[in-house]
This record gives sequence, C-alpha cells and structure tokens, in this order.
Amino acid sequence: MPTIYRKTAKGHAEMATRAHRLAPRLRQMLIVVDGQRSDDDLRRMIAQQADEALRALVDGGFIEAISTRAPAPARPAAAVVAAPAAAAPSASAPAGAGTGAGFGEQLKRDAVRTLTDQLGPMAESLAMRIEKARDADELRPLLEQGHRYLRELRGSFAATAFADRFLADRATA
Repeated sequence: MPTIYRKTAKGHAEMATRAHRLAPRLRQMLIVVDGQRSDDDLRRMIAQQADEALRALVDGGFIEAISTRAPAPARPAAAVVAAPAAAAPSASAPAGAGTGAGFGEQLKRDAVRTLTDQLGPMAESLAMRIEKARDADELRPLLEQGHRYLRELRGSFAATAFADRFLADRATA
C-alpha cells in the first residue's frame, strides 16, 4: 500500500531557510511532499532516484510517514487543469471568505497543490507565501501572481483554469 509523507518541523525549516543546503534533487522532492501525495505519486513526479531521495529525506528527519492507504484511482495530471470546477467544488466557495483562524486553508492548499503540480519547484516561493496568507487581502495578489506565472509558463489554458477555480469572483488580468 502507498505511504503518505509530510514535512517535519525540520523539513519546513529547511524550506524557509535552506540551512542544510540539500542537494537540488532532495530539495525538489521536499518541495512536493505535502501530506497528501503518496510515495507512488512522488516517484512519478521525481523520476530520477526517487526512492533514494525519499529515504534520504526520511533518514535526515525532513519528512515522516503519516499513513498508508489503499491506492486511489489514477488521476491524470491534466485533470487538475481540464476540470477545475469539478475537482474541488468547495475550493472556489471560500475564495471571498472572511478572516480569522483557519482562513481559506483548503483553498490555499488547493492553490498550492495546483501551482506545484503545474510549475514544480518554480512555484516554491509563491507557494510558501500563499500558505502564510492570513486573509483574503493577502491571498488575492498571490493568487493573481500564480495566474500570471501559469499564463507565462504553461499557457492561457492552464491560466484560465486556475483563474476559474481560484479567482472566479475577481477580475483577472
């Protein structure tokens, strides 16, 4: 059965500070570990020496196994872009939600995952800022920046799908 990994406190600290100066392959693997993807998903994302990278991150205390689960039905990577509204209907609802503890956590997770899936390590800095957003006023410009990145790097189709899902109630540039 696939194993789900998440970043430890040391892993989050490494993302923020780069204090341990991980090799690029290990850092790339650390970036995509999100507590939702299985080891099989991670292997597909990091084709070269994925098992060794996972083992090194576990041994180094950067990630930890949190569960094993039965394999979910395979979802093509394009499904995130092709059917954004159906993928997470609740994700677009909280886009204009209020403030306070737990503000738009699911929306932020979904946006980070979408950007990471589409842009890989290039989304790292933006993803970290999205995760830290405390309210809609902080989140909006970051989502708009993600939209611009996708338009520039993945094309108008990916950017439009992102905007429809995460910026639906806002004007997009």
